[in-house]
Amino acid sequence: AQCLELPAAISEGDTKEDALENIKEAIQLVLEVTQEQAQAYSEVYKVEVASA
Repeated sequence: AQCLELPAAISEGDTKEDALENIKEAIQLVLEVTQEQAQAYSEVYKVEVASA
């Protein structure tokens, strides 16, 4: 199974039902990692701007 909107979310299962349950878990994991990465980049840094 694959989520077209989240290409990193790929899974498989012995049955269609297993594949569906597994892809739901894969989607959750991808979203958690994506959220953690977004938080890592959302920190505020001190920035100075010189005027000309």
